Amino acid sequence: MATATEHSPATTADATNGTNAIDHTHNAGITKERKPYDYGGNPLAHYKTNDPDVRLAAFGGEFQPGLYRAPEAKFRKFANPAPLGLSAFALTTFVLSLINVGTLDIGHANLVVGIAYGYGGFVQLCAGMWEMAVGNTFGATALSSYGGFWISFAIILTPGGFEIEPELVTFGKTVFYHSFGLYLMGWWIFTTILLICTLRSTVAFFLLFFTLDIAFLLLGIGYLHSTNAGPHPNLIKGGGYFGLFAAFLAWYNALAGMADNSNSFFVVPVAHFPWSDKGRELRTTKTADPEAHTA
Repeated sequence: MATATEHSPATTADATNGTNAIDHTHNAGITKERKPYDYGGNPLAHYKTNDPDVRLAAFGGEFQPGLYRAPEAKFRKFANPAPLGLSAFALTTFVLSLINVGTLDIGHANLVVGIAYGYGGFVQLCAGMWEMAVGNTFGATALSSYGGFWISFAIILTPGGFEIEPELVTFGKTVFYHSFGLYLMGWWIFTTILLICTLRSTVAFFLLFFTLDIAFLLLGIGYLHSTNAGPHPNLIKGGGYFGLFAAFLAWYNALAGMADNSNSFFVVPVAHFPWSDKGRELRTTKTADPEAHTA
């Protein structure tokens, strides 16, 4: 357990970002490092905020096209599993969203069940597990969770299978619609959490989760505002369009993660945020060498 250690003010300041774990409320010019989680003197001070060795990165970078570096083992190298997971997510979302916007007046999502089990569910779940193997917490959480989403979606809507929908409909159609709406709102909350973790990534990656977040929100509200005639048609259609945007952005990010000098004649731009690590690196490079060309 950490113990209180006396330091002089001149030796405790951190020059990197100005944050430290020092309590400045003591008198006689003496500062003391507080014990972990003891926020008595200064509620804004945090234990070892500026120590990267005790923090877990919420966004590791392997799931971010353009920053992936495959970890190397003694006898093998790991590929980037993110494009596979993104592609599985994209296709399943694409087909369901086309049905939600009323394409060809299909009106039923039975076909999506097969895709959700096989590609969007199983394959994406495997990609999430492989993200865990390469040490990317964000990628593992996102891909595995959405793989689980598609499997659970298929379980709910499997015709003549688990009979979840028919059983709920016996209590009234709105019971199923409202239950499904709560289910979608839960996924909206989860996607919002992931969206926050993309704020230091790329514009393309952020837009993927932003459009998906709006799609879940509109679809959830659409089912919650349903009648016996069905969910709110305009909200469902709006969620479908945002789902299509998310699908194409997932494919775009997958392409950016696959395209390199071994298989492509060009680099897919992903537009790094200026406050991201890569954005600052590019800005520093341009300042040091104005004529330097960066990808």
